[in-house]
Amino acid sequence: MAELGAAFLCAGLEITDVPRADHAQYVGYWVEILAGDKRAIFSAASEASKAVDYLLGLQPQAPTSAVQLDGDPPPAPL
Repeated sequence: MAELGAAFLCAGLEITDVPRADHAQYVGYWVEILAGDKRAIFSAASEASKAVDYLLGLQPQAPTSAVQLDGDPPPAPL
């Protein structure tokens, strides 16, 4: 789900996210998907996290991770 990846990237790169007019429609589509498959959010979040980690790895001083899925905050930079 691209919206999850975008949210992860914005958080990891400290970018302020500004909703676009079509975000609600896109998220509405995913609500339909999730209604049919309660586990789809976990698959989407996992794939979004992998994509974000890859993109952050391209940064000159990449953060360790944009999101810690276990709820723990990311480690402090050295």
